[in-house]
Amino acid sequence: MKKFNLILVYFVSFIYMEFLYKIIMRTKIFRISLINMILFLILFSILLSVITKLFKNSKHNKIVFIVIMSIISTWFSAEYICKSYFDFYISLSTFEVADQLGDFLGKTIIEILKRLPGIIMFFVPLILCLIFNKKINFEKNKSKNNLKFIVIMIIIFICYILSLNINKNKSYSSYELYYKVNDVSLNIDNFGVLNTFVIDLKRALLGFDDQIIFDSLPNIINNDKKEEDKKIVYDYNNLDINFDNLIENENNHTIKQIHEYMKNNEGTLKNEYTGIFKDKNLILFMAESFNEIAVNKELTPTLYKLVNNGFVFNNYYTPTIYSTIGGEFQELSGLYAQSTGILAKFRSGSISFPQGIANKFKEIGYSTYAYHNNSYIFQDRNKYLKSMGFDNFKACYNGMEKLINCKEWPQSDVAMINATIDDYINEDKFMVFYASVSGHAGYSWSSNASSRKHKEEYMTSGLNYSEGPASYIAAQMEFDQALDTLIKKLDEKGKLEDTVIAFVGDHYPYELTIDEVNEISSYKKDAVVTVNKSNFALWNSEMDNVYIDSDELSSKLEEIVGSKIDFMPTIYNVFGINYDSRLFIGNDILSTTPGLAMFANRSWVTDKGTYFAASRKFVPIEGYEEEENYVSSINQMVNNKITMSKLIIENNYYSKVLS
Repeated sequence: MKKFNLILVYFVSFIYMEFLYKIIMRTKIFRISLINMILFLILFSILLSVITKLFKNSKHNKIVFIVIMSIISTWFSAEYICKSYFDFYISLSTFEVADQLGDFLGKTIIEILKRLPGIIMFFVPLILCLIFNKKINFEKNKSKNNLKFIVIMIIIFICYILSLNINKNKSYSSYELYYKVNDVSLNIDNFGVLNTFVIDLKRALLGFDDQIIFDSLPNIINNDKKEEDKKIVYDYNNLDINFDNLIENENNHTIKQIHEYMKNNEGTLKNEYTGIFKDKNLILFMAESFNEIAVNKELTPTLYKLVNNGFVFNNYYTPTIYSTIGGEFQELSGLYAQSTGILAKFRSGSISFPQGIANKFKEIGYSTYAYHNNSYIFQDRNKYLKSMGFDNFKACYNGMEKLINCKEWPQSDVAMINATIDDYINEDKFMVFYASVSGHAGYSWSSNASSRKHKEEYMTSGLNYSEGPASYIAAQMEFDQALDTLIKKLDEKGKLEDTVIAFVGDHYPYELTIDEVNEISSYKKDAVVTVNKSNFALWNSEMDNVYIDSDELSSKLEEIVGSKIDFMPTIYNVFGINYDSRLFIGNDILSTTPGLAMFANRSWVTDKGTYFAASRKFVPIEGYEEEENYVSSINQMVNNKITMSKLIIENNYYSKVLS
């Protein structure tokens, strides 16, 4: 009886899994470069077939086959679980922050079980091969056949390399992704899962440097937003750093390249809001899973008040990149969370942050505090907060457990405020950072203590969402009450008018599906850009009489695009902090520099429109006629910012330029 060729078995199995992944993740199949993917899968199938049939004993070869197919099926399943639950793709560097899975092991197991039908489907080729294994040829190849296969692989590899040149000059073409840009998300969209794994492995072993281009940013990017901004001449928010001297005396090519980038970056101008909060206290939050869909005038009135008063940012985004650690990194560093590799270095606490928020506020006489109502060692928060200047971080199991119930899940934000406010409220000047947790997934009445606490209030509200979205709103009600508690206590102590409250979310509630998000949303969100559209609350009780009724302020801020990496430079500007804006990748949102929000797959939003990187589609705002090279120029700007974020962390750059 004639047996199936092993090359064909591998190839059909891989094609099945690649297309299944696209279907199950509801992404467009034809985003893949089909010619390139098919050539790779043929090449990969021949290679694995040769490796599988190295032994004389067919039984041994069969074992090798089972191991290979098990690993590949598991990898596809892991990509599916990670992307559909945590909303990021797995790369080899992801394992450096894989403890996030372990920290929520019970929840992770539940999420895996939810996806069991899809996981089983990725193992169908292996199951069929085990059932019909006697019909597959596992006999050792003859030497001359192996030589023939090597020649064929060389020819196919040449064709594969040549296929990369199709549409070579387009943004994020196969050529650009293979040779110039390192982005796992775009690679999976373009090359497929297996090819991306091999590319990722090659780069992990041999290294890879994204290209930085300094001369591709035309005047269309540096346009002024408002004519009235030109009435007053402002200085730049920069320090006296002699980059020419640094470049001249630097021997390290990478460090010199960063110096050159910084030299070519003008920074952001001071503006009419510079120092508006000078000498006031600051309490800032990283709000767990907060998104604009949580803002409800009746159920979350404090959230509603804070995001609709003070500075009102109507075009603000919290890009979801590597979950909580990615969100916190962006908020506190002003850099883009390009890879789990730089997040691992950030977490280690070994990176110098002279411009870290606690360091800068301590320089001007503030007492600084940091709190969290979950474990103090979660994702090494105890280490990286110290590098930012926080010397007295308190959380569960290093002191907070004596003050609140650390055993409930998620822990109460209200309890955390009540337990900690006396630490600082009597200080002359204080800056406080809270990492909240009450809004955390999972979103069900049975598994979320915050949701259960506010279930009755939700049930009597007249809203009729399904359980996931309803539980999410109820969980955010706990954060809302924490803010209300804070405001009342500040007011009681006569500190409210001298205190600024600021918050942003770490990421959107990615446990909810996009359909569940849209149950709550007032408009239909897409799963790449607008799902991340949110709020940046920057509020002081005294601002009502100064700014809130100003049509000029309101209309001006509606046009400004901002995101998480802009949070820190904006805070420094309004507090009149002496800092160097060139050393942040984000910008002060209130400056005249045009805004830019960048997302996990290098999609972006500017005041001119939205670009979807996977489909390479630019959607301009109404009335804007796209200028020549606008998209390619912004793409290069995005690539430069992402690459520079990586290089700054990898080379501990701030220790060299601000020492």
